[in-house]
Amino acid sequence: MKTKLFTSIFESLLLMFFVVPLIYSQTLKYTPGSEDLKYTFGHHKPVLTLKPGTTLETWIQDSYDGRVTKPTDVPSELIPQDHDNPQTGPFYIDGAEPGNVLVVHIIDLQPDKTYGFSSSFPHFGALTTTEYTALLHEPLPEKLWWYEIDRTKGTVRYKALTGTHTVEIPMSPFLGCIGVAPKRGEWRWTVTPEAYGGNMDNFNIKRGATVYLPVNVEGALLYIGDGHLAQGEGEIIGTAVEASMNVKIKVELIKDRSIAWPRVEDDDYIMAVGSYRPLEDAFRIAYKELILWMTEDYGMDTYDALQLASQVGEVDLAQVVDPNYTVVAKIRKKYLPKGQAFGAIHEQMRSGEP
Repeated sequence: MKTKLFTSIFESLLLMFFVVPLIYSQTLKYTPGSEDLKYTFGHHKPVLTLKPGTTLETWIQDSYDGRVTKPTDVPSELIPQDHDNPQTGPFYIDGAEPGNVLVVHIIDLQPDKTYGFSSSFPHFGALTTTEYTALLHEPLPEKLWWYEIDRTKGTVRYKALTGTHTVEIPMSPFLGCIGVAPKRGEWRWTVTPEAYGGNMDNFNIKRGATVYLPVNVEGALLYIGDGHLAQGEGEIIGTAVEASMNVKIKVELIKDRSIAWPRVEDDDYIMAVGSYRPLEDAFRIAYKELILWMTEDYGMDTYDALQLASQVGEVDLAQVVDPNYTVVAKIRKKYLPKGQAFGAIHEQMRSGEP
């Protein structure tokens, strides 16, 4: 009898530690057609349900809606109105409720073509008249730059349109857009970033990074898109080196915490994101959220955290061209007291990478 009881307990433990995790560590694949892409963040019907622990292999279209295919193309003549930054999704996260934190770990991002591109647009960018910066001078002309990808070197090649200057730029693929459905039933244009994430153009959201997003609606409704191969601080011309990509991510859910704005973690930094206008308010949001994080997970006094961030904090200007600007405030983990961000979920997800 004791032997049977021991065997039953042993079998139950095997089921708990080996079989059950397999159920919640599945890999799903989803490839959208052109008719499946979304052009707003909002309450679209989900394309797929993901359980926490699921790995997703999918694909994202470039920000030009796949319409630019050769160096002589004129993007504004090809892209339909309001078809900027097409999104893959939304993905319904099983069990996600308002007030939870959605966790998205970036396992891999790979361009699916041999090229990327960037352009200037009239009335768009940091150094020209725009819809928000109303000036009488002539807008920038529309020009297209074509970037060839060298996968062996891990670079993209810049070629000047005037003259013969070329230079190899390190390729660092990242998601320009990642977000969830906004609060209050809003629908937001895919060019806009805000508290739900969106078009943050944050070059830290690359392979090996973990993104934390506030859940505003049941199922969270996760969107991803706008693949970038390279981008400087500010994205000042209005576009990065744009490309479609194959994407591999893993999702998790934190039920006992809430956050107000997106956060990002990698092996070296914790980072908080603010997206608003004017730029000073985006800066303030980002640093406030970073200091709150330092107190929540690292046990620091608010004023001690403020002092430390004042001396060793860093800032990335992700973009200053969209309807809201995006600032990333970050601090190296080596400066922080012993602690674990969100229970060390980033480290756990990193250790599970293939």
